[in-house]
Amino acid sequence: MAVTADAVKTLREMTGAGFIECKKALEESKADIDAAAKALIKAGVAKGMALSAKRGDSDLNQGLIESYTHAGGRVGAMVELNCATDFVARTDEFKALAHNIAMQVAAMKPQFVAVEDAPEDFEGSREDVSLLEQPFIRDQSKAVRDLIAEAVGKLGENIKIRRFSRFELGG
Repeated sequence: MAVTADAVKTLREMTGAGFIECKKALEESKADIDAAAKALIKAGVAKGMALSAKRGDSDLNQGLIESYTHAGGRVGAMVELNCATDFVARTDEFKALAHNIAMQVAAMKPQFVAVEDAPEDFEGSREDVSLLEQPFIRDQSKAVRDLIAEAVGKLGENIKIRRFSRFELGG
């Protein structure tokens, strides 16, 4: 089946990938847009993880602080999300990521950013209380770590959750 320009356009809007990448993914998936999107997202996550590992955390001195209030003002969260440049920090994608992570913190009550942040004497499942390992509330098929890796792949810059706080009335 031939790959149409409309199919490429639709796939680009869904994934944010480039024209050539979309065309190639559609050709490999025999013009199945859903299969091509999954392949591109998987490739974006892989690209994001590789980029993140390569660049490290030393240059992450830009970003933003996002807050979220839920449940009639009874639960709230603040998240510091860092990146390397203020250009990326001002993008809609970065702002949406920060908002989604703040919602995640409010909803899922993580205690640590990463598993390795838990103290040695911590009892219980570290994965359950680690923000990066929790399933994303809007798409249970991916962890918060995958969400960040996708954003790194799309934006071309390393991203890190520096810290967060969660507030609950009476808690």
